[in-house]
Amino acid sequence: MRILITGGAGFIASHLAEHLLAAGDEVWALDDLSTGSIENIEHLKPHPKYHYQIGSIMDTATLAEMVDRCDVIYHLAAAVGVRLIVESPVRTIETNIRGTELVLEAAAKKKKLVVIASTSEVYGKSTKIPFCEEDDLVIGPPTRGRWSYACSKAIDEFLALAYWKERRQPVIVMRFFNTVGPRQTGRYGMVLPNFVRQALAGEPVTVFGPGTQSRCFGYVGDVVEALGKLIRVPEAIGHVFNVGSDEEVTIDELARRVCRIVGGKSQIAHIPYEQAYEEGFEDMHRRVPSLEKIGRLIGYKPKTTLDQIIEKVVEYERAHSPRSLHSV
Repeated sequence: MRILITGGAGFIASHLAEHLLAAGDEVWALDDLSTGSIENIEHLKPHPKYHYQIGSIMDTATLAEMVDRCDVIYHLAAAVGVRLIVESPVRTIETNIRGTELVLEAAAKKKKLVVIASTSEVYGKSTKIPFCEEDDLVIGPPTRGRWSYACSKAIDEFLALAYWKERRQPVIVMRFFNTVGPRQTGRYGMVLPNFVRQALAGEPVTVFGPGTQSRCFGYVGDVVEALGKLIRVPEAIGHVFNVGSDEEVTIDELARRVCRIVGGKSQIAHIPYEQAYEEGFEDMHRRVPSLEKIGRLIGYKPKTTLDQIIEKVVEYERAHSPRSLHSV
């Protein structure tokens, strides 16, 4: 199968490309490197079935050419990370909504399957646990810029499903729940790589907010395996799926586990949300997915425990950190 990945130099995208190439697929990657990194795909360049292009999905001519070459498009290009979202809401909204519109428009001309990357953020402030795909979305007010990402991704979902309903354009929507693993950057607020790097450096591990907020961290290897399976199951088309892990952990507990696995002397420090992001910042207290739907269709179950994930991230960061961190 010939597959295009937008945002192809990103963290999840690079692991997805590895998985698809191992399955015998041919992969094209498109990325403008605004948040992705060429380092993520450097090891893939020599592969005879891997091709990449530096460019933007906003360049309609380039996008049309690459869509035309492929059978399936994984649309992973987006503005991501809490810090980027808070600091650049205009970019977040424009990139996510307009980018998705252009991808769907190009794919619809020849009915190429599009997998839309969405997020657990769309559930917003819902308190119904676990989150199910048919649940109501409870997004905060537009005066809080933090919710612009959730709203933009919800619109992406509405648009994708409208293309399927009205134009029979094949789509699958994936709601990612805190996908983590090697190669993830902490630059835009991703919590696990930040914790690991701080612990390796012997610095305080900084928890934003009270630390009692909980998340479920899914291993990127498990997630991309599910992504690879779903495009080969016709029954997935026109549906929304949660994907990730349902092993819930508080952020305080995550910090403690990182410190234990690293084995250093870092202390845990709490920083108020207002100091970390902006005044009036709102967060979700719990974020737990129901994995029943995706499990029913493709037998998906997360295989990698949280401690195993942390160990993999620590191993990766030790190998890619300055030598001075290795002895911590």
